[in-house]
Order: sequence, then C-alpha cells, then structure tokens
Amino acid sequence: QVQLVESGGGLVQVGDSLRLSCAASGRIFSYYDMAWFRQAPGKGREFVAAISWSGSRTYFADSVKGRFTISRDNAKNMVYLQMNNLKPEDTAVYCCAARLRDSSGFTDLNMYDYWGQGTQVTVSS
Repeated sequence: QVQLVESGGGLVQVGDSLRLSCAASGRIFSYYDMAWFRQAPGKGREFVAAISWSGSRTYFADSVKGRFTISRDNAKNMVYLQMNNLKPEDTAVYCCAARLRDSSGFTDLNMYDYWGQGTQVTVSS
C-alpha cells in the first residue's frame, strides 16, 4: 500500500502561482511513477502531469504545457506540481496518483493504483 497526502492548494488570482506537494508513505517511493490529475465541478478526472520513477521523463497535458512543471525528491518521498500563470480553467481538485513503474500509459488514470484525497485549487478572475 501507498498513502498519498496532497497539500498546497488555495484561492489565488489569475496569473498567480502555486506549488502543490504530495507526500508518499508506505513503500519504496522510487519504485513508483507519479502523476497529478484534476477534476473540475461537473467534469471527469483529467490528466495534468506525470513523472517517471527516476524523474527522467515527464509528461504534461496540452492545456498546462509551458505553465506547469512536475518534479520529485525520492529522498524525501515527495512529488511537486509547480503551477504558474494560473487561469480560471485550472480551478479543480488536484489529486496525486502513484503506480508501480512502467514504460507507458503515464497519462491514463486507469493505470494508477493509489490516489490521494486531493487539494482544492481555485483561480479567481
């Protein structure tokens, strides 16, 4: 089992930045690929960003490319989502997800086995 706890959400203005954090515990963190997904009111869960177990590969949704970055610190069992130039359409609950390392399927939510509870991000115009 892997436990995931997100933090760092909040209410911000258009153009502001936020950094989300996800703390993992329970298993060897470096065995896991990590990802962020988000769910806006009335919509399904969508992929935001993912990072491979080593940090050597990253993936981003087109809607956040150039604005968001994902990183991890395997020594601290942490993964981060740096969000810059936030827009109202970024408003959602952001969830951290984990899966045993694999070579494909980073953007597919069905490929992830462990999920956090989520943290709310609200971008006000």
